[in-house]
Amino acid sequence: MTNKAQAKRIEELERLLALNGIIEEKKPKVTSYSFSKTSYEKLKELVDVEKEFNNDVFSDWFNSDIKLNDNVEPFLVELLAEEALVLNDYNEEDLKMYFLSQIFNHIKFKIMDKKVRFFSEENLSYETDKFILNGSPDFFIARGIVKPQKPYFFIQEFKQEKGSTDPEYQLLAELICGAELNDWRFIKGAFIKGVQWRFMILERFEKHKYQYFVSPSFDSSKIDDLKKIYKNLIYIKNEVIEMIDRGE
Repeated sequence: MTNKAQAKRIEELERLLALNGIIEEKKPKVTSYSFSKTSYEKLKELVDVEKEFNNDVFSDWFNSDIKLNDNVEPFLVELLAEEALVLNDYNEEDLKMYFLSQIFNHIKFKIMDKKVRFFSEENLSYETDKFILNGSPDFFIARGIVKPQKPYFFIQEFKQEKGSTDPEYQLLAELICGAELNDWRFIKGAFIKGVQWRFMILERFEKHKYQYFVSPSFDSSKIDDLKKIYKNLIYIKNEVIEMIDRGE
């Protein structure tokens, strides 16, 4: 008997024993895919997802009637005076510490009475019987103060690391994970390359079937664009509060 035939006979015997409850049935190995290493091509092998081109989907978000407080523009002007010339030269951790965290803290994403805040580098995972998507997003807003419980919004930075993928597709994988974990039709995020910010909306039609949209870019080294970025993030903060109040 060949090795192949012997292996097949053992496999059949194990299947019969499992059917009769004598041994525990072996489950097929599920492959895990990291957000940071997942390409668009790999995502399309795992799920049905298409990129669509329609900026109208961002209209309510980008054209909201939010009025920024009087202290916002002076804060942003001062921040750019300190950081604008070096934003493109910062590594990931420096950009977080000197620029992004200052904006997030000024917006005050940590809301104790709602039990929600920004998390950084916390593990998130979505598992099916065919694949696992997991990783540690750069930033995401989630329910929870000590540990994240329900993700609402993701921000992904570009990392110049060996084997890393485009932040657009890292963010896409994170949004798919968030949409499935929450069973939501829509979920939002943003990705950053140097000074350039782009926002994303993922629409979920059914399990593992989606379309997504990417906005025009915003240059965070320019005060007018930075004010728009700030306003777009305020919109997200308000939206998350409304969702929590509705029990979502």
